[in-house]
Amino acid sequence: MRAILMTDVGPADVLQLAEVDEPQICSPTQIKVQLKAAGVNPVDTKLRNRGLFYPDALPAILGCDGAGEVVETGDSVTRFMKGDDVWFCHGGLGGAPGNYAQFTVLDEKDAQMKPRRISFEQAAALPLVSITAWEALFDRAGLKARQTVLIHAGAGGVGHVAIQLAKSAGARVCTTVSTDEKANFVRRLGADKIIRYQDCDFVEEVMQWTNGEGVDVVLDSIGGENFQRSLSAAKVYGHVNTLLDPGKGIDWSVARSRNLSISFTLMLTPVLMDLAEAHRRQGKILHRCAKLITDFKLKVHVSDVLPLKDAAIAHQIVEQGHVQGKIVLSI
Repeated sequence: MRAILMTDVGPADVLQLAEVDEPQICSPTQIKVQLKAAGVNPVDTKLRNRGLFYPDALPAILGCDGAGEVVETGDSVTRFMKGDDVWFCHGGLGGAPGNYAQFTVLDEKDAQMKPRRISFEQAAALPLVSITAWEALFDRAGLKARQTVLIHAGAGGVGHVAIQLAKSAGARVCTTVSTDEKANFVRRLGADKIIRYQDCDFVEEVMQWTNGEGVDVVLDSIGGENFQRSLSAAKVYGHVNTLLDPGKGIDWSVARSRNLSISFTLMLTPVLMDLAEAHRRQGKILHRCAKLITDFKLKVHVSDVLPLKDAAIAHQIVEQGHVQGKIVLSI
């Protein structure tokens, strides 16, 4: 089969189109999927630049997000049959092969039935970002109806999904963007307050919007100085969740004086630490997101679809940091 191999750690040109052996079912609960599309996430580019989570994993196939058609099932599979369309977040970290390929094999518990009303490309764009946004907003921060939330980078992959999830829960959403185009985009998603962060102080804007109180929840996907300043945008007894390492030298005095709760979200933890129950919870999240998609409460914006052979170009686009929504590889 054709696949994109990461042959070394380094720039995008270490991703090479190659012919490799098709994966085969080796457990009675596994399914074999002919991949139709693979999502491209920032974590893919970081692994390519910094190295995989597992030693001696090269050459490797990247890509956590996939969608495709079941073409074979193990003898004990009960949830799927040949011809079913599925989506999932599985592999691509240096252990199990990822989804920049024509076929993959995974346990049936790791897949969910693809929502019928979206394409394979749309489905492949959603798993990692939707699970991340859900865990950050609801599992970590406990966001509820009528609360306020500041979502940084609202036009990005996680951000544009987080806006919709927060609105579906009845929260009021404030978000930061960099351009008029992105402002119009997040407005269509339902954002209540839009901040052009390059033109003003987002903390001051948040305080004006909340009558000086601050928001109940902040979702930070930028880290560093942005995380530090976000502490001042949260209300007393509020919650700040970050998807990234805040970095060294953080002054925690504001967090302490305001009695803030601080949390972190890394949706890959269940896989990296082999936490079966946590992984099952993520499957349930994907199932809930499918219901929101069916009810027209959640949609994904795919800004570009590239052929599999152009995986290196997709990485370069993602690394520029200006993607609106998601980039997807069509297989």
